[in-house]
Amino acid sequence: MSKKPKEFFTSRWGFILSIIGIAIGAGNIWRFSRVVAQNGGGSFLIPWLIFLFIWSIPLIFAEIGLGKLTRRAPIGAIAETAGPKFGWMGAFIALVTTGILFYYSVVVGWGMRYFFYSISGTLSTTTDHHALWEGYTNSFQPFFFHLAAIIIGCFIIYKGITKGIERSNKFLVPSLIVIILIICIRAVTLPGAWNGIAFFFTPKFEDLLNHKIWLEALTQNAWDTGAGWGLLLVYSGYTHKKESVTVNGCLAAFSNNAISLVMGITIFATAFSLEHEWGIQSLITGEGSTNTGLTFIYLPKLFYALPGGAGVHATFASIFFLAFSFAALSSMISMLQLTAQVFSELGIPRNGAIILTGFLAIVLGAPSALSMAFFENQDWVWSVGLIVNGLFIAFAVICYGVNRFRKEVVNACPEDFKIGKFYNFIICFLVPAQGIILIGWLLYQGFTQADTTWWNPFQIYSVGTILFQWGIALLTFLILNRWIVKRSLEPRR
Repeated sequence: MSKKPKEFFTSRWGFILSIIGIAIGAGNIWRFSRVVAQNGGGSFLIPWLIFLFIWSIPLIFAEIGLGKLTRRAPIGAIAETAGPKFGWMGAFIALVTTGILFYYSVVVGWGMRYFFYSISGTLSTTTDHHALWEGYTNSFQPFFFHLAAIIIGCFIIYKGITKGIERSNKFLVPSLIVIILIICIRAVTLPGAWNGIAFFFTPKFEDLLNHKIWLEALTQNAWDTGAGWGLLLVYSGYTHKKESVTVNGCLAAFSNNAISLVMGITIFATAFSLEHEWGIQSLITGEGSTNTGLTFIYLPKLFYALPGGAGVHATFASIFFLAFSFAALSSMISMLQLTAQVFSELGIPRNGAIILTGFLAIVLGAPSALSMAFFENQDWVWSVGLIVNGLFIAFAVICYGVNRFRKEVVNACPEDFKIGKFYNFIICFLVPAQGIILIGWLLYQGFTQADTTWWNPFQIYSVGTILFQWGIALLTFLILNRWIVKRSLEPRR
């Protein structure tokens, strides 16, 4: 039986900004443009938009609906809808997002450090941005900024839903949007910028016959909209019954994709303005061919090659890294809230749950802060786990009764627009098919990589490391399933 939360979001605006804060993260800034560049430019946008409607939005509706229905963290939500014997699925959902938290806080710290590099003039005076990045990541500095990010995040969730999460997102999200629009306006006014925008939006329809583009588009949707993380589920537990599922879900999804498009315009416009030096080819094959390379090596180099003096360069870089920090922080806050709420529902007092969450994040995030190899391994393992999360959420809706869920939960708000029976087909067939195909493809890539032994659990990108880490977690949760379900479902004062 669902429980009544002790506090609610004070307004629809506060809730919308908070779920937009979940959806908009570092991936919009550092991953999207790289993937577009490496997958046909405008050709990529077509399948990317298609999968928005047949993967991301249906799962976002499911998460918001499950949160409103059960008002629990993932363990209790899955146990209440799919049945108590499946509570281990909710535990896995929570673990995947918590596993991402442990290295995502490091990313928040990177953004903070580079903001300080920008305003101090370090980025404008360095002649080798690659060496600057290597020097930073090979020092102890990332740990201290990771520590600062966790302390800030824990303080925000300690203040509660209204005074902490809602209030911070009312500042972070609008500020982020304004900053991104400012740097976009600057980018599109550069000489040659419109060549980059044309590349970004012009599809080559023959590229659509390439299955890799479709799989990459599905991957991007699975990782950057917030669908399948369990975060929307947790936040939705603090909304009033009259709060919309479909309208709010669409706002979160479309806002996320709009920010991705704005950042794409910004990066492609800037890259093409310097086409004769290195431009887009560096984004595809050079220093911008990885997430970290794009954000912390390629873009600073790009900014400081633009027309204008040192002051203009420093301003452009500063507002970019401030936006990056805000985007990452708004997402990290929701991960901390999810983990703390899981511990709270297992019987730990709220303040103790927050302290425990912060302590674990600091300690278990330290290896990712101090080792890029460890960071990349954790990103590989738990990012793929997000796809499994999506499958588990769809499974819970199917067990509950997808038609019943659509009528009684998704379409429950009188002022909402209603969705039809096509939603049943998407959740029952399309989402499972997409998830299975995508997991199969990612594992196939792991099997066939020339530079790795697929079974070795100590290789960064091996299949073995996924199976080893997932296996330990799933075995533990299956053994403890009865206990964690009982603890999560029993009423609390």
